[in-house]
Amino acid sequence: MKMVVLDGYTLNPGDNPWDEVAAHGELVVHDRTPDELVLERSRGAGVLLTNKTRLGADTIAALPELKLICVLATGYNVVDLEKAAERGIAVVNVPEYGSDSVAQHATALLLELTNRVAQYAAAVQEGKWSRSADFTLVAQPLTELYGRSLGIVGLGRIGGRVAEIAQALGMKILAHNPRHRVAPQGVEVQWLGLDELFGEADVVSLHCPLNAENEGMVNAARLSLMKPQALLVNTSRGGLVDERDLAEALNSGRIAGAALDVAAKEPIPLDSPLLGARNCIITPHIAWATLSARQRLMATTARNIASFLAGVPQNVVNGL
Repeated sequence: MKMVVLDGYTLNPGDNPWDEVAAHGELVVHDRTPDELVLERSRGAGVLLTNKTRLGADTIAALPELKLICVLATGYNVVDLEKAAERGIAVVNVPEYGSDSVAQHATALLLELTNRVAQYAAAVQEGKWSRSADFTLVAQPLTELYGRSLGIVGLGRIGGRVAEIAQALGMKILAHNPRHRVAPQGVEVQWLGLDELFGEADVVSLHCPLNAENEGMVNAARLSLMKPQALLVNTSRGGLVDERDLAEALNSGRIAGAALDVAAKEPIPLDSPLLGARNCIITPHIAWATLSARQRLMATTARNIASFLAGVPQNVVNGL
């Protein structure tokens, strides 16, 4: 069976071979595919693999040989699930591969906001410590996290790992889940409503999927509930945040800082209001991208294909 990868570069930029996937058929890998070439490159494929390349209803309808769509990620909103189901095409994802990596990055972002490691390291390289009148250089305030509260919006796999790390640092864990309230074993959690969490937390960390209910939920009204010294961390989805409102809150001192690994539009536009906003740290959607996480993603994708070919599909997200 012919298999086509439409945008494989981020999964394998050269250090994560496709061998496990290639073992299941003829494999064609494209690093990236512009919209105008999606249909042409997809023709004749029984299996399509995509990360962020969209497969809309018209494209799916025009591919009679297509049997399986593998999403190289957890989120699958790039595929028209209804059209795929109508055609009898299974859509599968990788539900778990990067929890530890993303939790680690979320913690790193928080520690950068509180310990300012990069800023102090840069100051040393610039000679500021060498010119200091004292044995130490105190140029930016530092914050101890012990005893402070972390509000986690979305206490799932990733949020749960962040909670475990934060509790080890001595933080109090607050959490909001709209439906299921299950805390990691050994973690003490206080469950709060969303507005209450934003009002009480010293740090708010977002770990929920983006949907119609929560798009733009971090807006001017909700930011106004936060403490002036509070921090916001987002390693989930950029669309959860109204970026203009966040920039205004940062620049006016309404909240003390933010650290983000995601943006509403990616790559982030050069005219984004968050670029240059006061005390705003932004990384380029890399929390998921450790080699260990990408290797797990590759291995699960290979198993998804093998299971489908064996007639026992796994990780199906469109009801087939």
